[in-house]
Amino acid sequence: MKLKLDIDPDIVAMMEAEVAAGEKAVTAAMREAGTGLKAAWRGQIAQAGLGRRLANSIRSQNFPRSGESLDAAALVWSKAPVIIGAHDTGPLIRSKNGVWLAIPLPAAGKSTRGGRITPLEWERRRGLRLRFVYRRTGPSLLVAEGRLNTKGQAVVSRSKTGRGKVTAPIFLLVPQVKLPKRLDLDRDAARALDSVPGLIVANWVDERL
Repeated sequence: MKLKLDIDPDIVAMMEAEVAAGEKAVTAAMREAGTGLKAAWRGQIAQAGLGRRLANSIRSQNFPRSGESLDAAALVWSKAPVIIGAHDTGPLIRSKNGVWLAIPLPAAGKSTRGGRITPLEWERRRGLRLRFVYRRTGPSLLVAEGRLNTKGQAVVSRSKTGRGKVTAPIFLLVPQVKLPKRLDLDRDAARALDSVPGLIVANWVDERL
C-alpha cells in the first residue's frame, strides 16, 4: 500500500512568509523607537533652554542600514556627549589645579572662541590686569580698574582725570560648583524601550492585513 500526504496550504511557504513579516515588523518597530527617542531627547534639551544647536547634536542610526532583520536595532547618541552628560547627571565641578574656578560676570564679556572667557584671555584682550580680592563671607573676586562701556563690560579708561573709572568685578572665584541636573535622558530611553513590544505587534499585524 502506498500512501501520499499533501499539505495544503504549503507550511514551509507560510513559515517563510511569517518570518519575512516578522523581520519587517521588528525593523519598523526599532526604526520608530529610535526616531521617537531622538525626537524626545531633542525636545527635552530644547525645553531645558540649552539651545537648538545642542539639541541637534542628538543623532540616530538604524541597523541593518538596509533591508530587514529580526535582530534589527537602533542607536541614539549625541555628538556632544560630555556637555549632554554633564546636564544629565548634574556633576560637581572642581578646578583642575585644585584652587579656584573663575566664573565670568557680565563685565567680563564673552570669549571669542565660544564658551566662557578665561582670566588669561580677558587680560590679553582688555589690556588690563586683574586683581585678587579675598572675601571671608562670600566668593572671592578678580577685579579690574577701568570703566564700563555701553555694554556694561570693563575696558581701559582713557580719562586723564579718572572720571568714570571704577573697580569692576570681572570673575567670581569659587572652589567648586554643582551643575544643576537639567535633563533626564534615562526616562525617555526607558519609555522608548517599553514601547518596542507594542510597536512590533502593531507592525506585524499591519503587515498581515
